Amino acid sequence: MNQQQLKHMTEDKGFIAALDQSGGSTPKALRAYGIDESAYHGDEEMFTRVHEMRTRIIKSPSFDSSRILAAILFENTMDRTIDGLLTADFLWEKKGIIPILKVDKGLAEEQNGVQLMKTIPDLDALLDRAVKRHIFGTKMRSVIKEANADGIRAVIDQQFEIGMQIVRKGLVPILEPEVDIHCPDKAKAEEIMLGCIKEHLTQLPADAKIMFKVTIPTVADLYAPLMQDPHVVRVVALSGGYPQDEANDLLAKNHGLIASFSRALAQDLRAGQSDAEFDAVLDQAVEGIYRASIT
Repeated sequence: MNQQQLKHMTEDKGFIAALDQSGGSTPKALRAYGIDESAYHGDEEMFTRVHEMRTRIIKSPSFDSSRILAAILFENTMDRTIDGLLTADFLWEKKGIIPILKVDKGLAEEQNGVQLMKTIPDLDALLDRAVKRHIFGTKMRSVIKEANADGIRAVIDQQFEIGMQIVRKGLVPILEPEVDIHCPDKAKAEEIMLGCIKEHLTQLPADAKIMFKVTIPTVADLYAPLMQDPHVVRVVALSGGYPQDEANDLLAKNHGLIASFSRALAQDLRAGQSDAEFDAVLDQAVEGIYRASIT
């Protein structure tokens, strides 16, 4: 584990940029950016187009370490280069931004009101590659759609089981048990989830370091107790489908909770913008998210 990066993530102000759309979500991200399916043919061209988009974001003067702590990457992005450097090395060496890797392979079918992660084949090999690529940590997502105690416990059990596999590789896992913002009893689901998380935290080895990525809670500051646990490096929030302004407003009500936004970061960026326009729009988004993250 890179101790300088750990110190930066633990102590400094800022937020995490989520640049990890993959598989089925990539065409949607490209369409939002202004590139439809007619502009590419097949997965390889599609991933090249999305890497060009991410490269433009990363190289923008607005994408800087004074406000952005880390960036979450898709596996394909980790294996590509920016200006001759592997993406993770470019982020850290040229921008001072910590590289994190999305490792999950999508969601299983809904059962007991939740969607667990699909099996992650060859996870050990992927984690070994991540270490060689100078990745700091990982991220993996499950979804909770109902306040079903059995389903929620299954989500948290799976997140911690795989999280500890990641810890043993010297990486810092971000456990992401997302509570759907349309969950009929969202506050109750979050309360159940918090209880399950607390139980698992008491069982971790003393030196284990983890992070959480959560939906902005219905009850402000609900996750404050997690931030006090010595195992927890940081608790971050996903935008969850909220528009940028609403996500920022909700986030600002939760002290110590920082953003890890994807849609809310890039929602107004377009391929057809001039570099000056693109940088100005990104700067405005980064500043708004940063301000909401330092409450």
